[in-house]
Amino acid sequence: MRAVAILAAVGFVAMACFQAALALGAPFGRAAWGGTDTRLPRRLRVASMFAAAVFLLATLVILRRSGFRFSPVSSAFAQWGTFVLAGVMALSGILNAASKSRWERFLWGPTALTLAILCFVTAQSGSHLVRWG
Repeated sequence: MRAVAILAAVGFVAMACFQAALALGAPFGRAAWGGTDTRLPRRLRVASMFAAAVFLLATLVILRRSGFRFSPVSSAFAQWGTFVLAGVMALSGILNAASKSRWERFLWGPTALTLAILCFVTAQSGSHLVRWG
């Protein structure tokens, strides 16, 4: 089951990188935040930087839940946090599927639903401590 968590972590890191690129002014705004702007306005760039940080935290939660000890997240936080992530990503998938933006409907909707499933499987599997290094 560790492979499932690693796959989820890779997905969250990819989403964090995408959001960070948006925050830095990359012209991918049509694929985020409703798809109305090519380059995001300042307030959405700030929101993207916050989203990038949340996705990095999600990565740490998932990795800790799967037993990787290098994550600074507590195991108790990771235990319930993984279930929260599953729910939030499921909701995100539904909302993205309802978006007017094609990118959000056909890329981020399925991505979020896939991450929701991976988070749920990880949450159900429990933790098996893994030493790093």
